[in-house]
Amino acid sequence: MRLSALFFTLLLVGLLASFRPSTNLPVRVVHAHEGKKINWISFREAFELNQKAPRKVIIDVYTGWCGWCKVMDQKTFTQPAIIDYVNEHYYAVKLDAEQAADITVGGQTFRKQGSAHELAINLLQGKMSYPSTVFLDEKMAMIQPIAGYLEPRMFHQIVTYFGGNYQAKEPFDAFKAGTYVKEFQPAMPTTTSGK
Repeated sequence: MRLSALFFTLLLVGLLASFRPSTNLPVRVVHAHEGKKINWISFREAFELNQKAPRKVIIDVYTGWCGWCKVMDQKTFTQPAIIDYVNEHYYAVKLDAEQAADITVGGQTFRKQGSAHELAINLLQGKMSYPSTVFLDEKMAMIQPIAGYLEPRMFHQIVTYFGGNYQAKEPFDAFKAGTYVKEFQPAMPTTTSGK
């Protein structure tokens, strides 16, 4: 019995020693940008932070039922170049245009009015379209609201245009063809299919 037990043990050790993991198994590559997200805050938080450290504000005005809002969340707001640029140059706000809760900012209270929130109505200048992206300067003054879905490349062009105050220096088309290509395009991949 001892000899057969010894033989079995040696056979098992030999089999285990010859086992090599397959190199054909899928390997998950973890990219450095995974887990990074835009630092979304409330409008009130952006207002308060801006009083201490002025910065431009970008506001994603959305609704829970808006399909293109969800596409923008999945494809545009997940791009590493966009995440990095927005987090560095803006206070980023998500505003549900149909939320019921009041928002008090700087001594003024905004309330829901019918189906839309008063703050959203003011920011979109009464042109209720979702998604819409609103850009404010460092003094919380309107730069421009932009209605509709923005694919990643276009969004990156716009966010860098306003973020660097290029709107005061050159028309947007000139920026896209020149300054953007030289200074910002390398950060944005040519394929913008999202994740």
